[in-house]
Amino acid sequence: MRYRDRLDLALIAAESKAGAVAAGVFTTNRFTAAPVELCKEHIKASRIRAILVNAGIANACTGEEGLAKARQMAQLTAQALGAEVEQVLVASTGVIGQQIQISPVERTMADLCCGLKSDGWYQAARAIMTTDLVPKMASTQVELFGTPVTIGGVAKGSGMIAPNMATMLAFVCTDAVVEPTVLNHWLRRGADRSFNRITVDGDTSTNDCILLLASGRAENKIIGDVAGPESLLFGAALEAVLLDLAKQIVYDGEGATKFIAIEVSGAPDMESARAVAFTIAQSPLVKTAFFGEDANWGRIVAAAGRAGVPIAPERVALYFDDVCVFRKGMPVGGSDIEEQATRVFKQKEILVRLDLDMGDSGFTVYTSDLSYDYVRINAAYRS
Repeated sequence: MRYRDRLDLALIAAESKAGAVAAGVFTTNRFTAAPVELCKEHIKASRIRAILVNAGIANACTGEEGLAKARQMAQLTAQALGAEVEQVLVASTGVIGQQIQISPVERTMADLCCGLKSDGWYQAARAIMTTDLVPKMASTQVELFGTPVTIGGVAKGSGMIAPNMATMLAFVCTDAVVEPTVLNHWLRRGADRSFNRITVDGDTSTNDCILLLASGRAENKIIGDVAGPESLLFGAALEAVLLDLAKQIVYDGEGATKFIAIEVSGAPDMESARAVAFTIAQSPLVKTAFFGEDANWGRIVAAAGRAGVPIAPERVALYFDDVCVFRKGMPVGGSDIEEQATRVFKQKEILVRLDLDMGDSGFTVYTSDLSYDYVRINAAYRS
């Protein structure tokens, strides 16, 4: 469709014609892409048979023609699988404003259907990549009512990564038997604790979506009570898969050389902790300091101070891993502290801990540094 000599179209399908229970979480960007609009309509169907995903063209800001082409993609998939068009979800990622080409979908649909296999996840993960350097996959197993259940999926994302669903695509499947309301509950909770806690550059895309399918093939006793012990186990397992995928996106951030966790504790409430953590994580000055391996604590406390939270500087403590660099409104003295902090900044993975000492709430955000390569990649994205 856009790329040469590589995969750029993927099909995920339920083996049974009965389809799968589905749940979805979508972008909060007001310029919503055509496939997102289609998914919001179709996910209301009782069962979903398939997800068709293309990379290279986002089919966003494409008007009525773009929506018509998203419907054509769903129609072609439905015809090939013997399903209803409402049972097909569509997702796209790539350049905004270009129209999808239907002819490549028509030409390859038969091959896509013939190529469906239970161990095809790696190929699917590669086919949905744009500027990603590596495919992203995660899976786990959990026992529910004495029955082993699998949860696994793939994701793409590297740039335009920010909260409010983050800017990425993720497709997760399970063989568990789960009521739709329970499935929706755990997907939304899991998204808030994973994809909504990552940021690469502060930009939220037009195409973000997480789609979750539950086939029921494991034939476990149905999970119908969201507060039940088996439901809690399922929710924790799903969250683990989502968080794994989300962290992989940060590791693969465009031009990233560092993976950084910003952990804010001692906040008066969750929203305050979140505001401080994201303000630090999205600061260009902070992110470039990480890239330059400069343990510049001043940039971090300055970012925290403009987050709109009533912080008392004399109560704040800042740590790089276990090295305290700032306490009670002042830097911690000693040349050895600067040396220890610099060693932390030379690591691939860095933990920044900011204790506000104002309450019991906390929030952690995962981010990356900002490098020369980020500018180079995004300056030439459309070419």
